[in-house]
Amino acid sequence: MVYDGLTSRWGMGFASLLINFSNIVFIVSLAQLLLWDKRRTDSMPGPINVLNLFCYCLLAAFLSAAVGTLGSMDVERETFISLLADWFSEQFSTAVLILPFILTVTIPSTLSGFRWSQLLPVMVLVLSIILGVAVGGAESITFPLPALIWCAIRYPLPLTCLLTFLTGIGEILLVANALIHLSPDAHLQPWQLFSTRLGIAAMLISPVIVASSVDAINNLVKQLALRADFDFQTRVYSRSGLSEALKRQPQSATQQLTVMLLDIDGFKRVNDSWGHECGDCVLAQFAQRVRDLVGEQGLVARIGGEGVCCRHVERNAAGRVSCWLRKFARAWRRKTFVWGPHKIKLTLSMGLECRPVGGGRITELFNQLLMAADDYLINAKQAGRNRICTPNAGGESVIRKRNDNSACVKYKLKNIVMWSISWSDQ
Repeated sequence: MVYDGLTSRWGMGFASLLINFSNIVFIVSLAQLLLWDKRRTDSMPGPINVLNLFCYCLLAAFLSAAVGTLGSMDVERETFISLLADWFSEQFSTAVLILPFILTVTIPSTLSGFRWSQLLPVMVLVLSIILGVAVGGAESITFPLPALIWCAIRYPLPLTCLLTFLTGIGEILLVANALIHLSPDAHLQPWQLFSTRLGIAAMLISPVIVASSVDAINNLVKQLALRADFDFQTRVYSRSGLSEALKRQPQSATQQLTVMLLDIDGFKRVNDSWGHECGDCVLAQFAQRVRDLVGEQGLVARIGGEGVCCRHVERNAAGRVSCWLRKFARAWRRKTFVWGPHKIKLTLSMGLECRPVGGGRITELFNQLLMAADDYLINAKQAGRNRICTPNAGGESVIRKRNDNSACVKYKLKNIVMWSISWSDQ
């Protein structure tokens, strides 16, 4: 009020009080509507929330305009309707343009992966605004809309809201300063400014809805990919997730791929004796133990009743399979699963196979090795369980008991060693 009294003709009287109070009405009413909407529609898709925001801006702008008009009638000396239209259009257009940006603004952590081609939608947007200034007419204010839709598809939601805000404010300023001529008469009539503000606000909410829709779709795709690529029970990769992870692994023809299957002996006994909840807990603990042994450079996955883990090994490292098997065997011998007052001790059977990667697809080679390792696992089961079955130099299977260190055949590795670990309820 003091600022208004010093810089405007409103003074510090009742008119200034109402005009400032109208701004408070707008802020408080819109904030309360947004908070109420958040409590009511947390699970609603983004586009629905954008439409709700549009309606809340309408209501808050009308309430604010009604109070502001009452305070400015004696100062402006205009009719109630014209003042109400001016107040309403100004509050509504400003809210629709700036609120989506404020509600979504984020500071990017990195700018990696930037390409100049990503600026193409922004360049088209700038050119469309320049074209609107050159052509003129009421229709020219819609020229940026296709470019903004393109931005909504290509860019994240916060960036789209920023571009929409800048475009809207820019167009309103261009129209107000007669740089975009809506009619042959250069003088802008009040009803033209009212119409322009509402038209720009209504038009520019469309890119925000599109960007919100794209963002919602991307989130759903990520959720579906997460459910498809990871096993919920053990928090490791599924078959599809493993396949995608294998494709992302660096590979060359000199690499060697090793696949090892593990099976918990008599796991069905755990379910029969202590229940399926206990069995689920054992599987989850087993998967966590495997992840710890594999380390950060590895991958662990579950395929149906089976899982796969991958571990990188340094180039020209000899005997890595042997060392890792010994490490795993020692860790498993010391592992006891606790379920309430019960301590559960289990044994493992293992099957292993490896071949050079060559020039083929690594996923196809993995499937072949998986079937071969499965055959060796069956041999280990048939030999009495708690065994390791590996191929010897002639390609025949070699079976050793788990506590026999000679069971771990030494392989010379080039770059990567991949393990497949299986647990089942059979």
